[in-house]
Amino acid sequence: MKQQIIVSGIGGQGVLFLIRLIAQVAVNRGLAVLTSETHGMAQRGGTVLSTIKVGAFASPLIRAGQADVGLLLWDANLPVHAPLLRDGASLVINAEQSVAGAQAKQCIAASRMARDMGNAVLANLILLGLAIQQQTLFCSAADCVQAIRQLAPERFVDQNLQAFQLGLNHTND
Repeated sequence: MKQQIIVSGIGGQGVLFLIRLIAQVAVNRGLAVLTSETHGMAQRGGTVLSTIKVGAFASPLIRAGQADVGLLLWDANLPVHAPLLRDGASLVINAEQSVAGAQAKQCIAASRMARDMGNAVLANLILLGLAIQQQTLFCSAADCVQAIRQLAPERFVDQNLQAFQLGLNHTND
C-alpha cells in the first residue's frame, strides 16, 4: 500500500488538521507515514500546501507528476498545485461549481456547507467525507471516524463527525 497525497488551501481552512487526521489513520492502521507542510503566510490567509505519503517512502516531499490524490480546500490553488498530480490522479475540490482544467475530479461546495453548519472551518472534514465516499484515499469512513474521535477537541467531536458525514453522504444532483 503506497499513496501520495497533497492537501492545499489557505490559512484558517484546517489543512494542517486534515493532514494530522489522515496521518493518524495511517498510524492506526500500522502503515508508515511521512508528512510535510509549507505554509508561509498561512496565518494571514496565505497558501498552505501539505503532503502526506503513506507506505514505504524515503522522503516526505512529492515531486511533480507523482501525487495520487489532491484535496484542495481552495479551488484557486489548482493551477499552482496541479503539476504535482500524476496523470489520472483523483482530485477533490472545494468549489461552488465545476472547475475547468482538472481531470478525474469531484467538486463540493464545502465552504458553503460548513458555513450553513455554523462553522466555516468544517469544510476540511466535508471535503474528506467526499474523498472517502469517492474511494480516493487508502482508508475507510470508520478509520476516519476513529481518528476524528482521537484528535478533535472533545467539545467539537460531534460537529466534526456531522461535517464528515455530510461529505460522505453528498450527492451531485
